Amino acid sequence: MEQPRIQYAKTSDGVSIAVCTLGEGHPLVFLPVTNSIGIEGLWQIPGIRRNLERLAEGRRVVLYDGRGVGLSTRDVEDLSTDASERDLEAVVDGLGMSTVDLLVSTFAGPFAISFAAHRPDRVRKLILVSTVCRGRDFHPPRELRDLRNLVEINWELYLQTQSLIIYGWTEEGRRWAEGLVSDVNKDAYLKSFAVFRNSDASNLLPQLACRTLVMHWRERQAGISIETSKDLAAAIPNARFLTFSRQGGMTLFGDWDSTLAPVVAFLDDDLPRYKEPQLPSGTAIILFADIADSTALTEHLGDAAFRAKARDLDGALREVIREHAGTAIEGKLLGDGVLAVFTSARQAIEAALACGKAGGDAGLPLHLGIHAGDVIREENNVYGGAVNIASRISGLSAAGEVLVSDVVRTLARTSAGVRFEDRGEQELKGVGEAVRVWVVAENQEPRTENP
Repeated sequence: MEQPRIQYAKTSDGVSIAVCTLGEGHPLVFLPVTNSIGIEGLWQIPGIRRNLERLAEGRRVVLYDGRGVGLSTRDVEDLSTDASERDLEAVVDGLGMSTVDLLVSTFAGPFAISFAAHRPDRVRKLILVSTVCRGRDFHPPRELRDLRNLVEINWELYLQTQSLIIYGWTEEGRRWAEGLVSDVNKDAYLKSFAVFRNSDASNLLPQLACRTLVMHWRERQAGISIETSKDLAAAIPNARFLTFSRQGGMTLFGDWDSTLAPVVAFLDDDLPRYKEPQLPSGTAIILFADIADSTALTEHLGDAAFRAKARDLDGALREVIREHAGTAIEGKLLGDGVLAVFTSARQAIEAALACGKAGGDAGLPLHLGIHAGDVIREENNVYGGAVNIASRISGLSAAGEVLVSDVVRTLARTSAGVRFEDRGEQELKGVGEAVRVWVVAENQEPRTENP
């Protein structure tokens, strides 16, 4: 699986929150904490990446960077519990699902409990791993307390030493330390931790209506006693309590069977397992959409502005493709483009025209090309000569223009409700025989003559 695409959700107070999703199905949202690295750093740790990919086989895994961390807005003043709830609210609202599951650890407990209590209609299941409902219930081990003086002396060394104490002198621990240095701002970290220490959501525990699982690491729970975890579970109506053996470091890259398998069992005990829709095998209609002259646009707009506009357009194109019964291919590196497959030539053409309009409206005109042929399906990608031809046809089109091969024109000539203008046979790079292509033109309304 390729590195996930980053998109942004906007909070009610105007903060941009970086979000990525993996897989399909009911959403499982991982809540970030102030001592956590960002999305990009997580993806660089092999154990975490493997476990996330495995989790995404049966659900939609959602990761996001909280305010002040990673790829989200870093320069923010409000880091309160209410602000963290606004971050989560923006992410959940952007998923387009009525309910989500939440997986929570360490310092995120109080605001997650508050969110679930205040919005019972949005949270289906809550998993509290190694966390508390009150900041004062967290008691750092002595080796971490002894590091406090290092905060002002050498911030980077403090973060590195802290993470290696917690997660061990392993390759994963070292990568976590490197991610902390790049993703966590000192002032935001200290302010957020102070908010956590003063937080108290204990009065909300009896109000939790969602099914809840409380998990406690039995070997060495850093800062949280087993009595605290048991009391947390006892205060939540019908909550389950489970101790687990965390082998190999933190929960996300620990041993699957002892850490994440119980989580999956809890999530799925009343939810039919999602079955990924099969991509078309054999003959498929293939659409390529690619931003025209992206290099010049980047120079004109600036890299950050171009990437933001391109991300927004990417989401719009994928929505258009879904609306026209197509399947956008995830995990296919296309630079600034989208690849999709359809079972209907008419729907592919309609989608291409709608994509062209979306690109024009966004100020990012597209090259668009469609071909039909046999494809090879492998996981969530498609391959084959037909895919290559579709890409080459796309490259021939003018900005905003839809070009189709002769076979697509033949399939859609009587059903698409458009005109086709002949562009003749074209030599395509890497293709042995010339391919005849046609420009798609929308039918004009018939003129009505005045009597």
